Parts: sequence; structure tokens; C-alpha cells
Amino acid sequence: MTGRILIYGATGYTGTLIAEHARERGLDIVLGGRNREKVHALADRLGAPSAVFEATDVAAATTALESIDVLLNVAGPFRITAEPLMSAALQASTHYLDTTAEFGTYTLAASMDESAKRAGVMIMSGVGWDVVPTDSLAVHTARRVDDPQHLTIAIRVTGGFSRGSLASAASIEATCPLSRRAGVLAEADAALTRSFDAGEGMEEYTLASMGDLVTAQHSTGIHDIDVYLRTDSGFPDLDDAAAGPSAEERDAGRYRAVAEVRGGDGQIARSRIDTPSGYSFTQLSSVEIAARTAAGTFSPGFQSPASVHGPTLATAIANTTITDI
Repeated sequence: MTGRILIYGATGYTGTLIAEHARERGLDIVLGGRNREKVHALADRLGAPSAVFEATDVAAATTALESIDVLLNVAGPFRITAEPLMSAALQASTHYLDTTAEFGTYTLAASMDESAKRAGVMIMSGVGWDVVPTDSLAVHTARRVDDPQHLTIAIRVTGGFSRGSLASAASIEATCPLSRRAGVLAEADAALTRSFDAGEGMEEYTLASMGDLVTAQHSTGIHDIDVYLRTDSGFPDLDDAAAGPSAEERDAGRYRAVAEVRGGDGQIARSRIDTPSGYSFTQLSSVEIAARTAAGTFSPGFQSPASVHGPTLATAIANTTITDI
């Protein structure tokens, strides 16, 4: 293999940001998607080879992945693209990464653990803002407590959303709030709202079914987990959304999260992460993880970002800090 990375969904809002950054880093990339005209136009602009196929066509995807080391799937909604592209990646012995925020994609990825191990490849969902910062934060905070027993994560999202993100957000809102108890996902028994200070004073957050319910157990070994979410003004209607935030809006926005870990002896540790806006962070983190994977840093099977790269992964991204509080 050559360390080649195929970015599927490269012509979307987030996909284009990622493709541009990967090209700037000089990585060996192929730009993929289903719209031939758009894919070829982007490939010509960036001077990269291209691959045109439908994500749902497993046979075509498998053929396209034959000379690819890493597939980075940026094409949402992931409830449509993830399963066939994961299957194609396993058949082609290609590592699979994606930038999903859809809860169902994480449970799907976890269910393919044994198949990925047999294929000798890694499946990692959430190589963007969801869940790289929170996964790193969870591991960092858990290490501050002896015998960590319970993890709570509170996520604060600001700024605009792309149409692709809103399509994914619809699945988050449609999923009933879940908690993880004794390692098992079940209907939430935690408070539906809680207040946290993510750096702007105490604010109210709402219990949500996020990917951390899957990834944080894998990375920390903690079996009781709750996740809360707050946005500035909720998610706008998809029909009213622009393509995505402007460069100025991305530069101005900040995303934050708080992790709280309770130990068996009652000890409590809290830490906070502060990052660039979700799209800016995802542009950097997804390419960083894809590059590391292509260079041979991976563990076969289902993995979370921090289970492979440790809690310093998030702070390796520019303008990202973790603070103990």
C-alpha cells in the first residue's frame, strides 16, 4: 500500500474543507463522490485523482478502494452511506473513518469490531468535532480519578450549520435520550436537563443521545455515561439553511465541552475543552487522523479517536486547550 486516502463526499461543504487541507499537507489523496461533474471539477482544481461511485453500491465502492489504504467518509446522512462503505472497506481491507455525528453510526461501527479485526483494519467513526474533543477530554478527566465509575459530558455548540450537519442532526433529535448503565444502553434515567459551566457561566443543557455513549466507554472503560447538549438557538430547519458558515463565522466560533468523572470513593474531577468551531476543527482533526492511519498508526477493529491516539489528540489541533476546573 502507498498511504493513499480516499475522501468520499469531497464536494460537500465539510468535504471540500477537508480535501483542501489534505492537499495543502501534501497527502496522497483521491477525491470521491457520486456527482461526476462536481467531483471532476474539484479534482481538477486541487490537482488530485478522482473516483466516482454511489456510496450504496458496495461492489463499485469495493473496486474503488482496492488501491486505497484509508477511506475517509464525509458523505452524510451517514445512516445511508456508512453501512455500505464500511462493508466495502472491510472487503477491500481498507481502514474506514468518518465524520459522523449520528448516534446510529457509532453503534453500527462498534458492531463491526470482530469483522474489522479479521480483516486487519480499523473502523473509527467520529474523526471530527464529534467526537475527537470529547473523547480526548473524557480520557484526560478519567485519569484524574481513582476507580472512575461515572462520566458525564456536556457539549456546547455555537455558530451556523451546514445542510449536511442539519440532516445528521435530524437523527439526533429523533432518537430518544439514552444513558449507559452498567455498560448497557437504555432509556435515560438521568435528569433531562442539567446546568454546566463551559466557560460562560452556568447554563442549562439537555440530555441527548450522542456518539460519546459508544466511544467513551471504549476509550475510558467507564460503564455509566450521560451526555448533554446545548446549542445557541437550536437547529434551524433544513430548508432554511445556507450551504454552511462563512470563513469569518468559522474563525469567530468556539466549541466547548465539560467532562465530569465520579470515582468509586466519591471523588469528582471536572475538565473543560475549548476548540475552534466544529467545521474548522473537523477539517484539521479528520485529516490528522487519516494521515496517522495511512502512516501505520492504527489498531484493528472498532476504535475511538482517543483509544488509539490518547487524550493529547485534541490538543494537537491548533488553538485547542484542556483546562482542569
